Amino acid sequence: MELGNVSQPAYGPGPEAPGSSTPGLVGMVHGFLQLVQPNDLPIGGCTAAGGAGNELLLYELGFLVCMAIGLLFIILVPLVGCCFCCCRC
Repeated sequence: MELGNVSQPAYGPGPEAPGSSTPGLVGMVHGFLQLVQPNDLPIGGCTAAGGAGNELLLYELGFLVCMAIGLLFIILVPLVGCCFCCCRC
């Protein structure tokens, strides 16, 4: 492994994302993430006093909604399945 000139390093282009064999799936995932979290992380995060809590809540709102829908499905799907299985009218 060659270190090169340590006192004056020469930087090249950054790493590139590898090509994908499933561009449709990659586009769908990026679209979902853009829908769930369209804003950048607020600068300062939780350390700033005042309205930083509101900014952080708005930043995480998409994930909270997805989590609530997921929990609703986790509870409702087995319950409805049990009702269909046990109460066959």
